[in-house]
Amino acid sequence: MTTPDAIPLNDRGLLLGDGLFETMLARDGVIAHLSAHLDRMATSCAVLGLPFDRDAAERAARAAAPAQDRFAIRLTLTAGSGGRGLDRPDAPVVRLFATAAPSSPVIGPATLVVANTRRNEGSPASRLKTLSYLDNVLARAEARAAGADEAVMLNNRGEIACAAAANLFWLADGRLFTPRLDCGVLAGITRARLLAIEPVEEVAVGVEALDRAEAVVLTNSLIGVRPVLRLGDRLLPEHALAARLNAILEI
Repeated sequence: MTTPDAIPLNDRGLLLGDGLFETMLARDGVIAHLSAHLDRMATSCAVLGLPFDRDAAERAARAAAPAQDRFAIRLTLTAGSGGRGLDRPDAPVVRLFATAAPSSPVIGPATLVVANTRRNEGSPASRLKTLSYLDNVLARAEARAAGADEAVMLNNRGEIACAAAANLFWLADGRLFTPRLDCGVLAGITRARLLAIEPVEEVAVGVEALDRAEAVVLTNSLIGVRPVLRLGDRLLPEHALAARLNAILEI
């Protein structure tokens, strides 16, 4: 493992998106759910066939967290340098580094549109936090062009997958739902915490399921649980779901 001051021009993360990242919330130097983030990166490295030094990753993340205020900590792991072409070296020497950026709490509900950009549920990368995030970038750009905060992404089968930078939950007929992982969904840390403590049905359904939703929320490690005010042209009524889930998660 190397920790560079600058990324060389032959780095596989730079050239091919060959690598992973984690985004974590730090408050006054304490990183929330660091162990769960490291577990996910370790699991993802195993899927991608990359070595992972958990102790080094933890040290890098903790060293990047400022002692005061609220920050987003990004832990990045690339497959290192590999020369020209797709094939990795027989023994990749990964690059691992962490950065911090101020992260103010998100105030107010979100507005959503359904993006044209799709999730490829058949790709293992759709369930990992890889450095190849262009589909999410394009979906978010669609949302911003439409005057919305976030994009609902469907998969190639037309099923609900996620938002561009969040997992998606909705309440219908008094039951809480979220898309299944095999819909091309990232296994979010906040998503997993909710599934562990709250009855949630994991489903594979089309976007029409949201027409019946009484409430829709977004979740990720930085925003916690954020209510949705509008989905396309539909205004959603105020609902206590987000506040209740944030209270359960102690966010």
